[in-house]
Amino acid sequence: MIGMHSVSHEVRPHLPIRRVPLLPGGWIVAALAGSVVIDAVLLFHTRLRIDINWALIAFVAWGFAALIACYRLRAPATRRQWILRDLIEGVSLFALISLLGAVASYPLAAGHHALVDPDLQRIDLRLHFHWTSWYALVAAHLWLQIIGRIAYLSIFVTPALLIGYFAWTGQRAEKRLFVATFWVAALITLSLFPLFPAAGPFATLWHGVHPYMPLSGLYQDQVILALRQHRIQSVDLGALRGLVCAPSFHAASVIIYIATALRIPRLRWPVVALNLAMLFATPVEGTHYLTDILAGMGVACLALWLTPLLIKFAMPHEGWAVDPEKDMPIAAE
Repeated sequence: MIGMHSVSHEVRPHLPIRRVPLLPGGWIVAALAGSVVIDAVLLFHTRLRIDINWALIAFVAWGFAALIACYRLRAPATRRQWILRDLIEGVSLFALISLLGAVASYPLAAGHHALVDPDLQRIDLRLHFHWTSWYALVAAHLWLQIIGRIAYLSIFVTPALLIGYFAWTGQRAEKRLFVATFWVAALITLSLFPLFPAAGPFATLWHGVHPYMPLSGLYQDQVILALRQHRIQSVDLGALRGLVCAPSFHAASVIIYIATALRIPRLRWPVVALNLAMLFATPVEGTHYLTDILAGMGVACLALWLTPLLIKFAMPHEGWAVDPEKDMPIAAE
C-alpha cells in the first residue's frame, strides 16, 4: 500500500492550481434523468417517436454496459481500474448528452416560428461577412476542403483527448466539470434554437450549381421543412442530422474545449490549433452564418461562467476549495 501523497505525485504530475469539488454522482443522474424526461415530453408533444432499430439497441446496450462497469468499479483497487472507470464514465456521459441533445433538436425544429435567415444574413452584412465569398474560396481549393472536413469532425476527438487525460491523471472532478459545462452549453443552445430557426446560408444564399457539398449539406433545410410538414414521423438514432443553426454548437464547443485545454500544458497547443481550425471550418462545413458562430461563442462563455455556480449551489457546504487529492486512488500497480 502506498501513501496518499506518493500516489498523487505518480498519478497527477500536473495538478492544476484550481481546486474543483467533485460533482456528486446523484446530481449527474438527476440531470440526465431530467434531460431524458424533457426529450420524451418534446417527442410526445410533436407526435414523434424513436425508431426501434439497431442504432437504438446499440445505444441501450452501451448504456447498460457502462452502468454495470462503473458500478463494478465504484471502489477501484488499482490505478488501472481507477482510470478505466473514469474513462468509461466520462465517455458515456458525453455521448449520452450529445445523443439527447441531437434528439431534442428534432421536436424543437418542428415548431411554427418563422425562419430567421434574412435577419441573420442582415447581421452578417453589418459585420462585413459575406458567406458566399467564404464558400467560394473553399470550393476553389481542395486542400481547404480536406482540412475543413477533418477539423469539423474533430468535435468528438478533442473531448476524447480531454476525458482521457483527466482519467489518466486522476482528475475526476475536472472531468465532471468539463462534461457538466458541455451539458449546460447544450441546454442553453437548445433553449435558444426554437427562437432562431434557420435553414442555413447554403440553402438560402447559394443558388445554382453546387461546386462543393459541405458535410452538413442541405439536410438542415430539408429536415426542418419535412418536420414542419409532418412528413417525418420518427427519429432514427442512426441517422441523426444537425438541425441547430443559431447558436452554433460547434462554435460553443470550440470555446469550451480551448478553455479546458488551456489548463493542461501537454494538450494546450494541439487542442487550440485543432479547434481554431474547426472554428474556421464551421461556416462552410456546418453551413453557419457568422452571427450563429458569435452566438455560439457567447453561449460557451455563459456556460463556463454558469456551471461552477450551479456546482456551488449543488454543494453549498463544500464551496470551491475542496482538496482534489482526497478522492485519489489508494493503491498502485
